[in-house]
Amino acid sequence: MKALGIILAGGNSSRMRKLSDKRAISAMPVGCSYRSIDFTLSNMTNSRIQTVAVLSQYNARSLNEHLNSSKWWNFGRKQGGLFLFTPTVTADNSWWYRGTADSMWQNIDFLKKRHEPYVVIASGDIVCKMDFNPVLEYHISKQADITVVCARAPEGDDLSRFGTVKMDGEGVITEFEEKPMMAHSNLVSTGVYIIRRRKLIELLEQCNDEGRYNFVTDILIRYKGMKKVYGYMLDTYWSNISTVEAYYQTNMDFLKPEVRKFFFKDEPRIYSKAYDLPPAKYNVGSDVKNSLIGSGCIINSTIENSVLFKKVFVGNNSVIKNSIILNGAYIGDNVRVENCIVESNETLLADTNYIGENEIRVISERNNRFGV
Repeated sequence: MKALGIILAGGNSSRMRKLSDKRAISAMPVGCSYRSIDFTLSNMTNSRIQTVAVLSQYNARSLNEHLNSSKWWNFGRKQGGLFLFTPTVTADNSWWYRGTADSMWQNIDFLKKRHEPYVVIASGDIVCKMDFNPVLEYHISKQADITVVCARAPEGDDLSRFGTVKMDGEGVITEFEEKPMMAHSNLVSTGVYIIRRRKLIELLEQCNDEGRYNFVTDILIRYKGMKKVYGYMLDTYWSNISTVEAYYQTNMDFLKPEVRKFFFKDEPRIYSKAYDLPPAKYNVGSDVKNSLIGSGCIINSTIENSVLFKKVFVGNNSVIKNSIILNGAYIGDNVRVENCIVESNETLLADTNYIGENEIRVISERNNRFGV
């Protein structure tokens, strides 16, 4: 594919509550086996994009550890490869990334030294399976300056966390509102854009000269009437995990057979970093219904409608329902967990109850299991 990829993975969201205290949102575990960024990286490699830059910033360590080898996504190559850029203090610049446009501008030398005519820009916190080749063909056929991949938001979703758009019959985006208080459309931007590399360089330099730093508000919306901005409709599964509720619902979606088949079995594959762990162990007394159980787990109790990630231990006579248990958590004996997200390496002491009633409860108490 005659394009290079840029993955925007540096942002933070207060709507993730404690879940983003220890990791980048793009490094959030998803679907029992993946990290959020795996979906965008897999879409890039499956679309035959050979060069990808990941722009990280907030809590970057968790993301850097996950990306410590590019071979898992087939980017271990002589030509191209996977590049990881974090904010760097130089003689000319000592700023952290001040926005999405600024993050690309601070690494503009990377763009200038490449030869690919097009750039695919994608967010690292989206869960979808997408071939960028038809999007690029659409972009070229329309002679667009910028193409925005759009989707219909799930019914009942909070539209104020998206960029909402309106398109005419030709696919031209006529209205674009970023995170509106009152949305007038349920068409939303998926956070995936295609633009000519030279055009992107020109717009980034102009934005920087004017002290503007956000790609959506300072390029897409500001130049909407001056540039040809088209929308491309995505009609397959798509989700953005930037809130606790959206993250919870996305993982619950993986309990649906059609979603599991789409991501786990249908080609092309979604790739992730592999871990050498034994299969889950179900001891006498375990009873698991409609759940995903990760490798290395040891189960002794009842699990229902839940997602358990790697190396989770569940003690005797416990009940876990409608919950997400992240990597390495320890659930003691006689514990009840419902409608919760349990943080990784968390310890839930014996004879305790954790119930999420009016909202999804995030459990991050940092108990020390070795001190009791």
